[in-house]
Amino acid sequence: MIRGKLFMGVNILGTEDFNHSIPSDVQRIILSSRLFVVENIKNARRFLRKMDREFPIDASEFFEMGKHAELVQIFSKLKKALYSGQDVVVLSDAGCSGVADPGAIIASWAYTEKVQVQPLVGPSSILLTLMASGFNGQRFRFNGYLPKEKKERQRALKDFEKIVKTTNETQLFMDTPFRNMHVFEDMIDMLEPNTIVCVAANLTHHSEYIRTVPVSELEFLSDKIEKSPMMFAIGNKSHQ
Repeated sequence: MIRGKLFMGVNILGTEDFNHSIPSDVQRIILSSRLFVVENIKNARRFLRKMDREFPIDASEFFEMGKHAELVQIFSKLKKALYSGQDVVVLSDAGCSGVADPGAIIASWAYTEKVQVQPLVGPSSILLTLMASGFNGQRFRFNGYLPKEKKERQRALKDFEKIVKTTNETQLFMDTPFRNMHVFEDMIDMLEPNTIVCVAANLTHHSEYIRTVPVSELEFLSDKIEKSPMMFAIGNKSHQ
């Protein structure tokens, strides 16, 4: 019996120029599917129509893997489709599915059903930030979103700084765009002036902005990042 594949799909980060960040072969695989597991149905439909204005939305089926999704029902339908030879594509709202994304649950389930999982090539804000930072790319950690509470967020930043100084392990993290300025203020207030940080805004977009600077220079960048999708990193310059 030939089973379908579970493709861990990709989405753009900010630009609408698909050819800039998603290879043509990957676009072909995504557009040939009619069964999708998505982070948000509305966003997934918009993404597919942007990629191909003629994409048959009405002939496709979408399962949302949000907080209130009925995973047992989704798994049952996916299993039936995959066992019949139909391929399934998992789509994140941005970047690579399964990375800082609920799609990891779908991939994990697929292995229990002996279904082949195939990752597709596309943009990852985590790796793009690491690539451009000049920090240690041999040892790094992605810490996800910072805590919402100010004291906890400040404590996390100090912990990241300590780890960098003692282990030289690059620390990557993010927050929601409307809290970017809070993160900037906390880094300026809590981190040592000579600690090196990287800020990366609007990755892959025409307004992409990436800088690696000491904390003492952060205040000069604040006007570049307000309410923009961002990644942050703390590290040591590799040539030091």
